[in-house]
This record gives sequence, structure tokens and C-alpha cells, in this order.
Amino acid sequence: MKKLLAAMLCGALATGTLAGCGNKAEEKKTEAKDDTLKVALCVTGAVNDMGWCQSAYEGLKLVEEELGCEIAYTENVQAADMTSAFTEYASNDYDVVIGHGFQFGDPALEVGELYPDTKFICIESDAAAENVASYVMKCEETGYLQGMLAAGMSQTGNIGFIGPVQGASLVKIMNGYEDGAKEVNPDIKYQTAWTGSFTDTALAKEAAQAMIDGGADVIGHCANESGTGALNAAQDAGLFATGDSYDQSALAENAVLSSAVYHVPELIKTAVTDIKEGNFKGEVKELGMAEGIVELVYNKAMEDKIPAEVKEMVDAKEAEIKDGSFKVPCDTKDRAGK
Repeated sequence: MKKLLAAMLCGALATGTLAGCGNKAEEKKTEAKDDTLKVALCVTGAVNDMGWCQSAYEGLKLVEEELGCEIAYTENVQAADMTSAFTEYASNDYDVVIGHGFQFGDPALEVGELYPDTKFICIESDAAAENVASYVMKCEETGYLQGMLAAGMSQTGNIGFIGPVQGASLVKIMNGYEDGAKEVNPDIKYQTAWTGSFTDTALAKEAAQAMIDGGADVIGHCANESGTGALNAAQDAGLFATGDSYDQSALAENAVLSSAVYHVPELIKTAVTDIKEGNFKGEVKELGMAEGIVELVYNKAMEDKIPAEVKEMVDAKEAEIKDGSFKVPCDTKDRAGK
């Protein structure tokens, strides 16, 4: 059953439960003003995952608080349900429907044809039409930097990286991680795995453990909620790891060296502001480190574990990315089995 919820969850999130899960959203108690935008969000996992989905939920709350939008969301949306979730929001007169992930591109184009008065925003997709726009983050940039860090910290010359479900927006991170690692150590062994799930932490932990058994001493991921399992495997083994989407230091504070932080709230605010001010364009927009949307954040508790020369190397490359003197390759071709 779809979990359509009015976003009034602060107390629920604090207790780790989602009040009203599985039930239709309650109507807002106050009447919306004529110029109030109704904005809905669809995510593939839980909105309290301390990662990809939570970052989008925080963006939804941001547009409610700062732009006065009326909001709702659906979590744990499976691929087979994306079209119906979009249709339900559009048919209920939502002005903006946001799909958080590349998988929402085709459903947005399909439903967008039927509901031309609704604007559809897809994050990390390549979908574009008169009423459909995609906002793409240059996540490969932080992938590259974290790959350099992983290679610089590895004592075995063997690192691992775990993804959830194959898609261009995730493959580019996995490839960026490899490219960065090989800039530091061209002969490094790079183990990769796709779990096939955005939420199954056990699968990611199992994949990470297999890599550790195979000699990897640094584990990275872009596996959404399931990536927590990979971080835990690294910490349990007394090894290093890198986080993704959110500052994940607290999830494995004795393992996580750094996190790739995607400022999705600001991205969502930018998209909704474009619509609110009449500046919407049906196109694909790319934003990265130079625009402040993608950021590398170190775990302060682990910074003393990183040799000065390694951190200086990574920081120097970050500066080159920001000033445009170095462009990280955006390779979306799966390299598995190469």
C-alpha cells in the first residue's frame, strides 16, 4: 500500500517511527493560499536513512519552511509503483512532483504527457520534456576524491566499492572512485559489487565482508540505505570506509574517513524556486562542487588517522575541480567484467 503522508513528522522521526505509515495523508489543517505550491516527493527508501532519501526529505521540509509550500511524500516506492505514485499526486492537483533517483525519469515522462499542468522534477535522471526537468549532481567529483583517499589509505593495495541497483547516476560514482584510486596507485585492485537493493543492509554487509575476505582494507559505497551494512562490515573488521549522500560519520564513527555529501535540499529548493518564479525549463541541469551542491566532508574523529600528505593530495585535487582546471570524467558505462 502506498504510504502517502503529509509531512508533519518531526516527532515521529525523533522516535524512529513514521506516524500514519500506510495511511493516506491527512489534509492540512489550514487552508492553502492561492499562490501556495503543492509539492510531493517520491523516494525509494526510508526518509530517515541518514543518506540519500533523508537528504531529499530535508529538501521537502526546506521548501515548506522557506517557500511556504504545501507538502506530502511517499517513501519506499518500488520501480513498479512509480508511475502510479506520480499519477496519484498529479490527479490530486499537485503542482510539483519530485522523483528522487534516476529510476523516476521514464515514469515522469509518461505521466507528464497526461498531466501537462504538473511539473515533474527528477533528480539524477536524464529526462526532459515541456513539463519535466532533471537536476543532476556531479557525484563523480566526490567519487574521484574518495577513491584517491581510499588508495592513499590502503595498506594492501586492495579496495572495494558497493552499489545498489545499476544506473548511470550510480555507475558514474563507482567509476569515479576507481579513476581517483588509480591516479594514486595505477596497480590497485578494485573490487565492486551491486547488491540489487537500495534498502537491504544485510546484502551490502555480506558483499563488503566478501571484499574484506579478499584483501580489501578500505570499503566505499553509493548504496543508499543498504550501504550502512558495508560501513558496519568495515568497522567490525577494524578497517576504513567512505560514506555517501550524507555525512555518515555517526553510522560507523571508527571507520568512516569521509563522506560525499550531496546538498539535495538546496537542489530541491532551486528547482521549486524556478517553478515558483516562472523560470522553469524542461531540461537537464548539472551542478557540482563548484556550485556548492556536491561536497567532500571529513569525519573529524578520524582526521588524525589520515597522513598529512594524503589529505594534502586530496585537497589539492578538490581545488582543481572547483576552479575548473581538472574535470572528473563522467563515465556511465558499467565496467563490471572488464
